[in-house]
Amino acid sequence: MDQRTVRPRSALGRADERVVAALREVLEAGQERSSGTLGRLRVYTERLLAEQHGPQAVPLPSAATFNRLVHALADGRGLLGSARQRRWRSARPAPPFVPTMVMAPGELVMMDSTVLDVFVVLDDGVVERPELTIALDVATRSICAAVLRPKGTRSVDAAQMMVPAPMRPGWPEALAMQRSVIPCERLQGVDARLEGAAARPVITPQMVVVDQGRVFVSSSFVAACGSLGISLQPTPPGNGPAKGHVERTFSSINTLFAQHVAGYTGSHTGERGRDAEGEAVWTLAQLDDLLQEWIVCGWQEREHDGLRHPMMPRRALSPNEMWAALVAVCGYVPVPLGREDYIELMPVRRQKINDYGIRIDYRTYDHQVLNPHRGEPSPAADGLWEIHYNPHAPGHVWVRLPDAGRPQGYRWEAVPWIHRTLVTAPFTDFTWQYVRRTVAQRGNRVNHEHDLALALRELLERAAAGHGTRRDKVVAARARAHGAANEGGAVWGILYGQQSAGVPEPDDEDEDEDVFAGDGKDEDVDETEAEAPCADDGAVGIRPAERAPLSGPLAGPAQETGVPAPTPVRVSVYDPFEESWRW
Repeated sequence: MDQRTVRPRSALGRADERVVAALREVLEAGQERSSGTLGRLRVYTERLLAEQHGPQAVPLPSAATFNRLVHALADGRGLLGSARQRRWRSARPAPPFVPTMVMAPGELVMMDSTVLDVFVVLDDGVVERPELTIALDVATRSICAAVLRPKGTRSVDAAQMMVPAPMRPGWPEALAMQRSVIPCERLQGVDARLEGAAARPVITPQMVVVDQGRVFVSSSFVAACGSLGISLQPTPPGNGPAKGHVERTFSSINTLFAQHVAGYTGSHTGERGRDAEGEAVWTLAQLDDLLQEWIVCGWQEREHDGLRHPMMPRRALSPNEMWAALVAVCGYVPVPLGREDYIELMPVRRQKINDYGIRIDYRTYDHQVLNPHRGEPSPAADGLWEIHYNPHAPGHVWVRLPDAGRPQGYRWEAVPWIHRTLVTAPFTDFTWQYVRRTVAQRGNRVNHEHDLALALRELLERAAAGHGTRRDKVVAARARAHGAANEGGAVWGILYGQQSAGVPEPDDEDEDEDVFAGDGKDEDVDETEAEAPCADDGAVGIRPAERAPLSGPLAGPAQETGVPAPTPVRVSVYDPFEESWRW
């Protein structure tokens, strides 16, 4: 016998080992490059062999043999797929993989943002795709929060996950929490906020997994999670599988909801129709209402194959059913947030209070409440004052001022922008940055701020009248969309700020005051000023839960007449054993 039938065979045949090594090196180096043909691989391999062994020292096989060798090395390893597949393959960690075991609601929550594959109609007929941010509880597969915002949003809601979803006008009673499998009557005795809520669980996260997006790794978001007692776990850069649950949920939202909405764009341009923009009929608020309703009735009540009860392993459970089963064992402790909690979750800066007030990004905030503290150091160790601002409503900021008469030793005061009467239309920090890039500075900082305010007002008025460039209309439409969402914040639980909330009206004696009075010198920010990153690096947009005026001189007589204070936090422990017995 010649042993040919038992001779070991190789997928590479009898190819030269030097050619195999060079080809494998070229394939590995091309994972981050744009896709090319097999002919390009042959040219690159030939060049590499010439550099390593000299010109024509190692001959290449024929084209057919070379192509078979390429497929033998690349097939099954993701080295010949699309550029997106190759990047995903290279970012994947090395096996073996260990499944994530989560046993309690909120133990692990994954958060991510994406551009929704649906066109919406903004003001003035501007059509664009909005951004969707969701938080997914891994244990129950519940969508804890879903925020739909115009593109260009640089903030996320850290507190949105812990706010019950209210029933919206027009929703059927079948979507109420009382009609679901959630033990609503028992939970309402612990958390009164659940009265009138929709059938979506309220989950307090313990750990949040996010990617390396600028919004999620910003100091503002990290500080907000820290104040809520949430641990933050960033994933490695470009590693989608590290948060595969939320990535798969986006795909489910696309197939179960988005593709059935007018104005659907498809996952990529190859799937897009001829006139997808012309099919768009829903506004941002209408699409958000449809999405929230679908989450309650289409996602929370839909059976998920990955949710199984140990006593019923053959039956798949819905997210609501899984949460009801786990909450009976793990318990439920509500975490209601008051007005001051929402203020502390806003983006923060630390700087001095100067004679002209507080200046943030060429916007000056000033009021008489700052008079006792101008030029004075704060009680903090660094001597700087804590200032919180809202990038979605830059019309005012909140300053933490000492108050010995309060148990906590401080109070929050709202300080308005000095040009609030000049710009009455809603705008965001994104709109302000756009105006700053288009207006050149021709004078000192005071005059330049006035020019920016005039340019901002002209932009908003011009876009509202249907004039200006397409870019101007898009920027103004996004600002009005944010303003509409802010107005509905108290109803929908969206915790973004509103321009008029807590901002005092000017006094009669101050109406004729010249805000530009002074020596006309260029007033630069103090060199010792220390600030946290602005909205460019991400911010947490929230709003005070109550519209009651703030205390102190800024609140005026409204506070003196006795505005009801925020409801004290009442924490009750849910009895898991009793609820388990009931189940």
